Amino acid sequence: MTKISKEEILKLATISNIAIEPHEIEPLAQQLEDVLTYAARVTQLAADVQEPSTKNVNVLREDCAVSTDSELVRAQAPAREQDFFVVPAVLESEK
Repeated sequence: MTKISKEEILKLATISNIAIEPHEIEPLAQQLEDVLTYAARVTQLAADVQEPSTKNVNVLREDCAVSTDSELVRAQAPAREQDFFVVPAVLESEK
């Protein structure tokens, strides 16, 4: 890991709008180096772990399209207008 310079600490303090005293720079640089070293180690370890992807996997049933008669569903609606359900207004309109 490269050493964090005094100029980098001051630049970070400036863009973060943090006031730093001169005697705080060296300990802060060491703390930041420790954090970056730890993050690099975690990244390295995480790269070695291979987990199966479970993204968008339905484990409960086969994913298939089922054809239904939409008229049966619309016939059960308390109110409808052509092929649409009529529901109470949720948002107020500006007129």
